[in-house]
Amino acid sequence: MANQSVKLGTEPISKLLVQQAVPASIGILVMSLNMIVDTIFVGRWLGPLAISAITVVIPVTFFIGAIGLAVGIGGSSVLSRALGAENHKKALKVFGNQVTLTFFATGLLASIGLLFQNQLIEFFGADDSFKELALTYYRIVMYGIVMLAMCMMGNNVIRAEGKPKFAMYAMMLPSIGNIFMDWLLIKVFDMGMEGAAWATFISYGVCFAFIFWFFVARSELRLNLKSFLLDRKIVKEINSLSFVTLARQGTISVLTVLLNNILITYGDALDVASYGIINRMLMFALFPVIGVNQGFMPIAGYNYGAQKFARVRESIQISIKYSGILALIIFVVIMAFPAEIVSIFISNSEGMDAETLTNNEEILKRTPGALRWVFAATPVIVIQLIGASYFQAIGRATPALLLSLTKQGFFLIPLLFILPPFLGVWGVWYAFPIADVLSTIVTGYYLRKSVKKVLVTK
Repeated sequence: MANQSVKLGTEPISKLLVQQAVPASIGILVMSLNMIVDTIFVGRWLGPLAISAITVVIPVTFFIGAIGLAVGIGGSSVLSRALGAENHKKALKVFGNQVTLTFFATGLLASIGLLFQNQLIEFFGADDSFKELALTYYRIVMYGIVMLAMCMMGNNVIRAEGKPKFAMYAMMLPSIGNIFMDWLLIKVFDMGMEGAAWATFISYGVCFAFIFWFFVARSELRLNLKSFLLDRKIVKEINSLSFVTLARQGTISVLTVLLNNILITYGDALDVASYGIINRMLMFALFPVIGVNQGFMPIAGYNYGAQKFARVRESIQISIKYSGILALIIFVVIMAFPAEIVSIFISNSEGMDAETLTNNEEILKRTPGALRWVFAATPVIVIQLIGASYFQAIGRATPALLLSLTKQGFFLIPLLFILPPFLGVWGVWYAFPIADVLSTIVTGYYLRKSVKKVLVTK
């Protein structure tokens, strides 16, 4: 088998990180643009309550799709180290088990999610003002959620093979398709919320078709039927690392549900819309930082598997440096232009009814200050991201899990119970930078300790 992944252990770290991070960043950028343009279209053409509807649907679709991401990242850590150790038979078995686990787990949860859709939508924070909009979007998107999960899993395997450009294409094609279908179905055919949902469904199908083609025609991992049969030892290894990502993503889903309900309790549906805008900006603005983080993982995992510890140390240092510079640039832009950013999501055209125009004006008053607070600690978060990813890349599941949960689970969720009763909605926004700083301190300590103890140069 022609093994391009061997380059991960031989080429200069800076060059490898650029090769891995740039396509990942571009892919994440396009995917984030897809999400942000989707929100812009919905906000400008359907109004702020439609943004609120999408925001409360996100937790369940995000969690089910994240199962694919978790199996993809966790399994790819095992796969990268198998390739680094030249154990190609194990690599094939790992990938086959990833496919089986993702398909059956997400299929089961999607079925349950559709069966209890009314109860779930209310639990996620929808009130009567936008519940029907939320249900319309939720039902259609859930029909395609298994395809999304398979795409998220497959994308990480493609990157673990050392083919980041194809991973980038897999993220770009559906994103571009979704933007076009949004315009066609919402604006041209006037399908409203159903149009937004079907556009998302079609984008999942496009992504799935491309990834399926890649593994049939271009992948080095040529699966056979035996590869799909679950192997207890491999499943255990995959799950121990997948659980890190799944716990993190699951915590994010719980956090979103909690945020929606707190914002409804201490504010109203427009505060949920504000969070919807801010959440989209978190996904969009941090795309280069996340890209560096994703580029770092296969490099660190491969070289750790090959016992090239000096290269692992170097990859940590360079990744923190590059992502830190990018995070500082993002911070400056957000602090300087918050109102201009928020105004992109709303429309004050004369054709809108008086209620929608009033809601838009209120969004423009509330959201810029909240946006600044949520991004206030952006320059320091890179240590937390790289640190947690390092432990996952080297197969240390427990510290990876605990460090991944520090921000959302150990700090942000408790702060959301403590601050809003005294500070109202502003307590929600103040909680974000406090959690960022505390989680960075904890992660930085354990990362430094592990590097000194584990990465003894060979």
